[in-house]
Amino acid sequence: MSTHAKRERLLLADLLESSGPEAPTLCGDWTTRDLAAHLVVRERRADAAGGILFKPLADRLERVRGEFAAKPYEELVRLLRTGPPRMSPFALKQVDEAANTVEFFVHGEDIRRAQPDWAPRPVDPVLADALWAALERTARFLGRKAPVGLVLRRPDGRTAVAHRGTPVVTLTGDPAELLLFLHGRQRVARVEAAGEEAAVARVREADLGI
Repeated sequence: MSTHAKRERLLLADLLESSGPEAPTLCGDWTTRDLAAHLVVRERRADAAGGILFKPLADRLERVRGEFAAKPYEELVRLLRTGPPRMSPFALKQVDEAANTVEFFVHGEDIRRAQPDWAPRPVDPVLADALWAALERTARFLGRKAPVGLVLRRPDGRTAVAHRGTPVVTLTGDPAELLLFLHGRQRVARVEAAGEEAAVARVREADLGI
């Protein structure tokens, strides 16, 4: 049975392929080539990928990513589409589903929403629930740097606390949009923010995410 992660992988590979290597993304000054290299290194070079979370390894990660970015773009897309090598932790279905569903969804939106005429991708209810479940597990971590209290609310009323504190800002939106907001894509996430005006402004400028 296909998993969310596998479907998101193929959709992202198709999007990278159709966008070409020089398209902009929401990942700073990275182009689609840089993003593709990051995704491949993350799955295939465990000796360097630790730099994503551990700053002492960041220089090594950037060096290896640069080496991969120099490869033919078509090869990078093929490696992403093919998936991780058998010895990679990401080859385990449970790890793939837990780590890559959100990763691939967010980076797909990084490409889509960097275009001037972007529109939100339709998200089916099953994927929406999977994204919400992931958000419930990681909200406290992603929102740890929020300067005020932060509550997430789905349109159906379900909530999750991303950060405790006062004053409180409540973000209301579909799970995909709340997920993007907490991953630092506040500028493009379509959510409604309720709370003191100054607090809302601080949240929208906060350093959220990994």
